[in-house]
Amino acid sequence: MADRTKLWIAEKMKKLMKKKPIDKIRITEICQAAEIERSTFYYHFKDKYELVAWIFFQSAERTNILDRHDAAEAMKQMKNDLLFYKRAFEDTSQNALWQYMLEYFAAKYVELAKVMSGMEVLDTQLLFSIRLFCYGAVGMTREWVLQDNLTSAETIVEMMFASMPESLKRVYFKAD
Repeated sequence: MADRTKLWIAEKMKKLMKKKPIDKIRITEICQAAEIERSTFYYHFKDKYELVAWIFFQSAERTNILDRHDAAEAMKQMKNDLLFYKRAFEDTSQNALWQYMLEYFAAKYVELAKVMSGMEVLDTQLLFSIRLFCYGAVGMTREWVLQDNLTSAETIVEMMFASMPESLKRVYFKAD
């Protein structure tokens, strides 16, 4: 039931974001659109930024970030929801989507590196390389959504994978 309610609220937020940017949307509007009480909203989300991040996470959780095809499909989905992602990426508040994305992908890559390397603790240089790559990938994704109407999702993903530091490639793609 809780997931259905979250999905309902998310759907209404996406509709509101087609009309105006996040900073112009109030919790009251979200509640009115979803026909819920404020307490219901706050039961599920701490604020509208967490709601936007949750929408992103629904797609991200289904994506194998080390698979080029899967990553390209996720990027295509962003283009399919272009107005939502444009509005989300235009927001530069302290709770901006790109910050949630950075932390999500950095944690995901760290988790994968631990599993694939068999190490419980990663060295400082590897952790730095992961964060650097994630900053670049998230930044370029943001730029692609906001400004690039020509480059395909497949090309963007190929360029990201090609730009991955060799130290990370050795961890994630040993057999390649």
